[in-house]
Amino acid sequence: MATERLVVVGGDAAGMAAASQARRLRKPDELAITAFERGHFTSYSACGIPYWVGGDVDGPDALIARTAEEHRARDIDLRMRCEVTELDLDRGRVRTRELDNGGRESWTGFDKLVLATGARPRRPGLPGIDAPGVHGVQTLDDGQALLDTLEASSGRRAVVVGAGYIGVEMAEALIRRGYEVTVLEQSAQPMSTLDPDMGALVHEAMCGMGIETVCGATVTGVLTHPDGRARAVTTEGGEYPADVVVLGLGVRPETTLAAAAGLPLGESGGLLTDLAMRVRGQDHIWAGGDCVEVLDLVSGRTRHIALGTHANKHGQVIGANAGGGYATFPGVVGTAVSKVCDLEIARTGLLEHEALAAGLRFVTVTVEATNRAGYYPGARPMHVKMLAERRTGRLLGVQIVGREGAGKRVDIAAVALTAGMTVERMTALDLGYAPPFSPVWDPVLVAARKAAGAVRAAGT
Repeated sequence: MATERLVVVGGDAAGMAAASQARRLRKPDELAITAFERGHFTSYSACGIPYWVGGDVDGPDALIARTAEEHRARDIDLRMRCEVTELDLDRGRVRTRELDNGGRESWTGFDKLVLATGARPRRPGLPGIDAPGVHGVQTLDDGQALLDTLEASSGRRAVVVGAGYIGVEMAEALIRRGYEVTVLEQSAQPMSTLDPDMGALVHEAMCGMGIETVCGATVTGVLTHPDGRARAVTTEGGEYPADVVVLGLGVRPETTLAAAAGLPLGESGGLLTDLAMRVRGQDHIWAGGDCVEVLDLVSGRTRHIALGTHANKHGQVIGANAGGGYATFPGVVGTAVSKVCDLEIARTGLLEHEALAAGLRFVTVTVEATNRAGYYPGARPMHVKMLAERRTGRLLGVQIVGREGAGKRVDIAAVALTAGMTVERMTALDLGYAPPFSPVWDPVLVAARKAAGAVRAAGT
C-alpha cells in the first residue's frame, strides 16, 4: 500500500493541530505529513502578544505551545521560513519558496491538502502607514519588532489606531509601560463588537484609566521625522503626536492562494467549508482557522471570526478527517472576551445590527447589577445587555461590561445560545451562588428575567 501524502499550508494553531491529530491516527508509513510555515515560529498564541508587550508574560518562548523541533520529533516534516506561492490542484502539488535560502523554489505533491493560511492585518493605504515606528501585532515577529521600537524610543507617546479587541489590549499594554496613550477610533464608540450603548461604558472607563479615547476619528495618514520615522498620526480633525503607532484595525482572511486556485469564498473573503471542514466542492482539501468562514448558529449565516479557540477546534476536526476518522465542527455563537486594565468586556451571539441584518424581530433589555452580593466587600457594578427573539423568546445575544468576575459570565449565555434556550428557560438555570461570587440572582439571570418580561409584553 502506497504512503499517502498530506500537505499542510500554515504552521500555527489550525494547521499544526490538524497535522498532529492526523499523525495520532496514522503512522508515518501510512501517511507522510509535510507542513509549510513562512514565519519564524509555529504553534504560538498571537492572543498573548499584548500581555507580552505589557510585561505580564515572558516571550516569545512562553507563547509557543509546541516548537518546530517537537513537531518534527512526532514525524511531521515541518519546514519553517518556507512560503507556499501556488496551489496546482489539477496536478495535486504546491509550489514553495525558501525565504532564507536564496528564494529557491520547488514543488511538493499531495494526496490531501490542508489550508490554514490565517488572516492578514488590515492596513489602509495611507501616507506614512509603512514608516518605521508603525506596527501591527499579528505575529510574534510583530511583537518583537514593537518591543524593539519601544526599548529604543526616548519618547513616551503612543497612538493606537482602532479600538477593537487588539486596540484596547494594546492600549493597556502601553499604559503599563509608562506611555501616554491616545486611541483613535472611527466608530462612534470603542469596541464595535458591542452595541454603541455598551461601547459607551468602555469609553468612559478607558478615559478614567488615563487613556485618551477619540471616537469618530478618521485617520488620514502618518507624519514622519526627516529620518523617516513616525512622529504623529493625522485625522480629519487634528494631529496626534506619536513616538510609536500601533495598528489595531482587525484582520481579514488570507485567502490569496485559495482565490487564485478558484476555491469558493464567502462574503468576508473566507473559505467556505462543510461541517467536516472540507472545502466545498473538494473531496481532499480541508481548511480551518482564520482563513475560513463558519456557520453562526444564532443567525444561520456564515461569518468570519478570527480566534485561536476556533482554530484549534478546526484543526482537530480536520486532522481526524484527513487521518481517516470522522469529526464535525457544528458552528459558533460568536463568543469573545477581553479586558482593558480592570474592566472586563464580553459578548456572545448577535448585536442589534446583526440581528436586524438577519431579519430577526427582537427585544432588548439592559440591567445593572453587581459581581458579588451587594454587602460583600469588593462588590462592583456590572452591566448586562440581552437580546431575545420576539414571540419565541429565544436568546439571541448577550453583552457584559464590568469588573472582576464579569467577563467569564458570558459563558453562561454561550451555552444557552448553543442549546437554543429561551430567556424564560434561562431564569431557572441552577447557577452557583455564594456572596463572594454572585448575588442571589446572578446578573445574567436578572437580565433573562427582564428579557422574558419584555417578550411577554411585546406579544407577537
